[in-house]
Amino acid sequence: MAVPILKQEDFLIASIQDELSDAELVQLRDQLVAKVRQFRSRAVLIDVTVLDIMDSFAARTLRSIAHMTKLLGAETVVAGIQPDVALSMVQLGLTLEGIVVALDLEDGLALLRRRERQKHAANRQ
Repeated sequence: MAVPILKQEDFLIASIQDELSDAELVQLRDQLVAKVRQFRSRAVLIDVTVLDIMDSFAARTLRSIAHMTKLLGAETVVAGIQPDVALSMVQLGLTLEGIVVALDLEDGLALLRRRERQKHAANRQ
């Protein structure tokens, strides 16, 4: 199942709609990296609200997306990790080091907009 990737302002939003296979996660990674480059995006927001599990491959793939997009000048935010998923990730020792997380899609967008305003204000000084 392809993940829709929407462009909003200088951001890309990928909203995962269903559990993804490893191949689909790799496809998502490749598409996001290509679109960051294509649209010169400043940030990527990945909404994982519908995921009931996060295995080690999914966590590694999210980390690699964050690292790859950072090399292209974009920040990655993961939004919507469910409490049960967070608990199992902690129990399994899975981390999202280097990735900013947000409670949900709305908070993720607000966070990115706030950071953009801060960057613009700092550039004016």
